[in-house]
Amino acid sequence: MNKIRKGDEVIVTTGKDKGRRGTVLQVFDDERVLVEGINLAKKHVKPNPNVGEPGGIKDHAMPLDISNVLVFNPKTKKGERVGFRVEGGKKVRAFKSGDVVDI
Repeated sequence: MNKIRKGDEVIVTTGKDKGRRGTVLQVFDDERVLVEGINLAKKHVKPNPNVGEPGGIKDHAMPLDISNVLVFNPKTKKGERVGFRVEGGKKVRAFKSGDVVDI
């Protein structure tokens, strides 16, 4: 069970996009996450007439290290660390402040 999952809303804590918020699109096995609209890089693309794709310079989202993001807590309007605890015989993700992440 991962602390950060696909679909979570996260806040970036370090780097050029510090303070920006986005949704996790993918979690990789090497402890990196792909966040929507964050950590964009320019990619030069050749035109492909078979697919109908024009060439040019496009923005491409790059993965971030999982340690550089915090899960967004809607109650406090801040990013918080996440841990695990057992409630009602089930293991759940919970913010360190005490609120449960998954409702």
